[in-house]
Amino acid sequence: MKNLIIGLVVIVGLIIVSALFVVPEGERAIVIQFGKIQRDAADQVVIYEPGIHFKIPMIETVRTLDARVQTLDDAADRFVTAEKKDLLVDSYVKWRIRDFGAFFLSTGGNTTQAEVLLKQYINNGLRTEFGTRTIQEIVSGERTQLMQSALTQAALAANELGIEVIDVRVKQINLPTEISESIFARMRAERKAVADEHRARGREQSEIIRADVDARVTVMLADAERNSRSVRGEGDALAARVYADVYSRNAEFYSFVRSLEAYRNSFNSKDDILVVQPDNDFFKYMKSDKVQN
Repeated sequence: MKNLIIGLVVIVGLIIVSALFVVPEGERAIVIQFGKIQRDAADQVVIYEPGIHFKIPMIETVRTLDARVQTLDDAADRFVTAEKKDLLVDSYVKWRIRDFGAFFLSTGGNTTQAEVLLKQYINNGLRTEFGTRTIQEIVSGERTQLMQSALTQAALAANELGIEVIDVRVKQINLPTEISESIFARMRAERKAVADEHRARGREQSEIIRADVDARVTVMLADAERNSRSVRGEGDALAARVYADVYSRNAEFYSFVRSLEAYRNSFNSKDDILVVQPDNDFFKYMKSDKVQN
């Protein structure tokens, strides 16, 4: 009897435990009975808030769904602008479950499947917006309007999934690699052409400046040479006048001094040898009669 009571207590305890379920903070729960979502008297889906709740064991099952704001940040997608140019657009979406019953019925409670469908809606909205604008319009300042229009379209389309789209943001807009390379090549060619033009103008200006400087230097050298010759001529003339004046005062003394200078310059070294005739005028002041006089 005692064992029977213990067994009944254990069974009751297991039934009570299996009847309890806990909804964590940040999540919501729905109860499914015989494959159908539990509804209230008004035919509304019963949503269980965080806390401890009860269900019918072995008949009802519980599915918890994340009620927090989710971020859908997938790989960049390719879009075509109004001018038929490809763009790689990197965007993200902030969303959360608005209608848990509709969400479960449309996606089976699978968040990954929900994001796949939501991504399609977002891409359709962005594709429409990019297709009506040029690259210049997108880059120059219409990005906010574009994101707002995409958000509006995505929000309407996501209603059937029980999803609320909170925000759609375009993080980055790039050109495809093959287009970027061609554009960069064209930009480099244009910049090189401009640089070559500037270099050519610089060389032309340098030649003009160099020619002008060379002409000025030539004129300055010619003037300096002319002035130096004039000064040299004046000096030679002055020296000649001085020599002439001195010579006219005492020609014999002047001749003697010049002869001494010639002797000194001629016999400056012991190795110097001078071969002349004895009666040459070069030695006239070294003869005895001249010395005596």
